[in-house]
Amino acid sequence: MLNIIETIMDAMKSQSDQDKDQPLHVGEVMACWIYLSGLELAKVSVQAGINTTSDEELKAILEEDLKLGNSQRERLHDFMVKAGIPLPSAPEDMPKSDSNSIPPGVKLTDDVLANELSLKIVSLIMQAAGAASESIRTDVGLMFIQFQTEKFAFATRLKHLMRKRGWIRVPPFYLPPGSST
Repeated sequence: MLNIIETIMDAMKSQSDQDKDQPLHVGEVMACWIYLSGLELAKVSVQAGINTTSDEELKAILEEDLKLGNSQRERLHDFMVKAGIPLPSAPEDMPKSDSNSIPPGVKLTDDVLANELSLKIVSLIMQAAGAASESIRTDVGLMFIQFQTEKFAFATRLKHLMRKRGWIRVPPFYLPPGSST
C-alpha cells in the first residue's frame, strides 16, 4: 500500500531543487529565526527539568525531547548559516545538578514540568505549521513540515505519560443546553 504522505513528500522534494536558487522571503527568514529561538529557550528549560525531576519516566521523556530539539536545532542552524541568516542568541546550557539539592520552594513539581513541556511543544508545532504554510520555497516548507511531524509524534508520547500520571489539564466539558448528560 502506498504511503500518501511519503508520496507527497517525494513529489515536493523533486520540486525543491528548483527552488534552491530562489532567495528566501522575509517571512521564511523570520520563521527560521523564531523557531530556532524557541528551540534554544526550550533547551535550557528542558535541561532544568531534567535536573529537577526524580521521576525516571519524566526524565526519560525530557531527555528524548532534548535529543529531538538538538537534532532540529542543528538542522535549522546549518540551513540558516548556509542561507546567510543571522542566528539568534542562545542561552548557555544549564549545569547538571542533583534534584534532591533543590529547595522545595524552588523545585517545580513533575506535573508543572510536564505541562510546561507540553505548552512548549504545542507552541513549536503551531510555529512550524504557520511557517510551512507561509513558505514559498519547497525546501523551507518541507523542513517545517518535518519539524512539525517530529514534534507531533513526540507530543503523543508525552500525552500518554501525562494521562497515565493524571497530569494532563482538561478544560471543563461543554454540554449544550438541552443535551442529556
